[in-house]
Amino acid sequence: MFSWEKTGDRVAIVQMNAELRTAQLELLSAQCATDRLRLRFSAQDIARHAQRDTLRKALSSATALHHYYKDIALQVEDPDSISASAAASWTDEKIAEAIRLMAEYLHEQREHFRRNAQPLSADHRQAMAPFFPANVLETIRIVVLKGSRVQNPPFYAEARTRGLTNLPEFTHMTSLTFEDVVVFHGDVTDRALFHALVHAIQFEVLGLARYTELFVRSFLQTRSHISVPLEAHAFALESKFAGDPERPFSVEEKVQLWVSQGRY
Repeated sequence: MFSWEKTGDRVAIVQMNAELRTAQLELLSAQCATDRLRLRFSAQDIARHAQRDTLRKALSSATALHHYYKDIALQVEDPDSISASAAASWTDEKIAEAIRLMAEYLHEQREHFRRNAQPLSADHRQAMAPFFPANVLETIRIVVLKGSRVQNPPFYAEARTRGLTNLPEFTHMTSLTFEDVVVFHGDVTDRALFHALVHAIQFEVLGLARYTELFVRSFLQTRSHISVPLEAHAFALESKFAGDPERPFSVEEKVQLWVSQGRY
């Protein structure tokens, strides 16, 4: 069984969710095709006149998928997190409010921690230079907490009453990026710093308002912060870096590409 506490497992979990998103999109396409079929032909007509081999394969695929996803649903520890009724409580007004509260919180934390934050060390700048713009590395500030951790946002309590039972626990995260300020809950390793700086680039490219909107809307759809494209991309780029730290690439270009392709 995977554990989020293990680095290798975290990468596998991100890859798993990427493949699940692909499967979900393909299932949606199959559902649309089936809906078109259903609108034109009755079940009785299909049962009587469909080619036997084609019908058999379609039924076999549908049955296998039904059993597989039903088994997954039975093992979900928090059924409300995949319940349509929980999602229904989030009106457009509530979503807009959630985006506003999150943006305000992120900026407030940035202002709070930046007062005692420090620039990147020379060693860290050198390690990150092949991947990030020099101006970003110059403006980034970091804080390493000792004996304390960033607490969850105050609006979590209300969010949980609205069915969000899988909110990201800030106290358990290795680092938290608040625009151009990164707070670490432990040693600043190159890998942890790289991941945090990917988010800093996302903030730089998208801006606080757009970043927050994309994150909140994606989380409400996926109900898992590691499935949010902003987070999944950071893990994917982190994995690429960890696989070959000596092979440079531009994180800013990768982020700009995802923005232009609408993948966030």
